[in-house]
Amino acid sequence: MAVVDPLIELRGVNKHYGTLHVLQSIDLTVGRGEVVVVIGPSGSGKSTLCRAMNRLERVESGEIVIDGQPLPEEGKALARLRAEVGMVFQSFNLFAHKTVLANVSLAQIKVRGRGKAEADRRSRELLDRVGLAAHADKYPAQLSGGQQQRVAIARALAMDPKALLFDEPTSALDPEMINEVLEVMRQLAHEGMTMVVVTHEMGFARSAANRVVFMADGRIVEDRAPEDFFTAPRSERARDFLSKILTH
Repeated sequence: MAVVDPLIELRGVNKHYGTLHVLQSIDLTVGRGEVVVVIGPSGSGKSTLCRAMNRLERVESGEIVIDGQPLPEEGKALARLRAEVGMVFQSFNLFAHKTVLANVSLAQIKVRGRGKAEADRRSRELLDRVGLAAHADKYPAQLSGGQQQRVAIARALAMDPKALLFDEPTSALDPEMINEVLEVMRQLAHEGMTMVVVTHEMGFARSAANRVVFMADGRIVEDRAPEDFFTAPRSERARDFLSKILTH
């Protein structure tokens, strides 16, 4: 699909794990303010694709461009760029020995060079935004999984990123907690945050995405508006996938 104002561009990206060709000549462009949801069967390369966008996975060939800048290989330039593209993982990756507030403030101080008072003020603002203002002084273990994931989202937002990547953000959560996390994500989408979301939550894909990217066997098979994709998938692979998940 033609994208007007590209923020993330992948051109001819390839990645192998041993003999497994997990990303096969991937071309994908995400426009500023777009929400792109990546779905597909297990092992299709979705998470690898998501993690390649900020070099958590190295790729062998092809080009990744963020806001007009090629993704640096390593070092300070890469750390700076990672601050521009926030990541929210399946496992919340919070520091257990630090308070919720300190978890959200840490990278602001270390990477963005903010003073502690300024960072803490920003952190409290964001905790309020994800509905956790009252929990700032608790430790992660005192929170539910859904609350921890919302802290992780606040932490990613604290860097004022240009885009957020979500790698199966709800798959480690109990069913009753999934919605509180998706609700925060829906709100971000509504506010115009550029997001790439790998998820099994088809309701979110349908309601919040501008585009659905369907992957199978390391390739992008379809890249379409959600309504078109869910009502009339073009490929046999997508029809098969949807018949398996939408009937249960």
